[in-house]
Amino acid sequence: MAEEKLRFRPEGRRFIWGAFAAGVFLGVLKLYFLSLLAFVLTLFFVAFFRDPERKIVFSPEFVLSPADGVVREVEETGEGVKFSIFMSVFDCHVNRAPYTGIVLDIKREGKGFKAAFSRDSLHNVKNVISFDTACGVMELAQITGLIARRIACWVDVGDRVEAGQRIGMIYFGSRVDLFVPGRWEPLVKKGTRVKAGETFLGKKL
Repeated sequence: MAEEKLRFRPEGRRFIWGAFAAGVFLGVLKLYFLSLLAFVLTLFFVAFFRDPERKIVFSPEFVLSPADGVVREVEETGEGVKFSIFMSVFDCHVNRAPYTGIVLDIKREGKGFKAAFSRDSLHNVKNVISFDTACGVMELAQITGLIARRIACWVDVGDRVEAGQRIGMIYFGSRVDLFVPGRWEPLVKKGTRVKAGETFLGKKL
């Protein structure tokens, strides 16, 4: 397993310091139980916005996991393979490019905020990023959930991305779907725990 050097996303500073300041303020007011809850929330935000450095090992015959979490579905069709990965609030939420390529399109679609692990979440608000790769056009969907309602995307149309590169995150638990065109041998199944930029989801046939 690759050694991780821990770092944190700057987007989390206002959440971390806000919760910490609330804990101090409530403590001064002698509302100790509420103060304790605020400090627990501070620790939660610190954990949530972690962004560990990872050793990316990429080979053109493999596609990398774009997210940390648990595989909920592997669907093979005549056009390719779709992988669905559910991220709980305890997973690292930084999403990474599954393959080297060029960003072709980024579009926002869907409506509603159903639980990310349910079938109804297919219609949730999502951010869909299309990549032009050596294997064809791959589509990655960052999908909101019941609690997760904010998506950050750090790439633009025309950008070249390297496999394993950070491309965005979803706040507070959600799901990432990845469609890879062509014939692939899935290397994961439902229930497999995966790590962004490290786990191989499939091998090109």
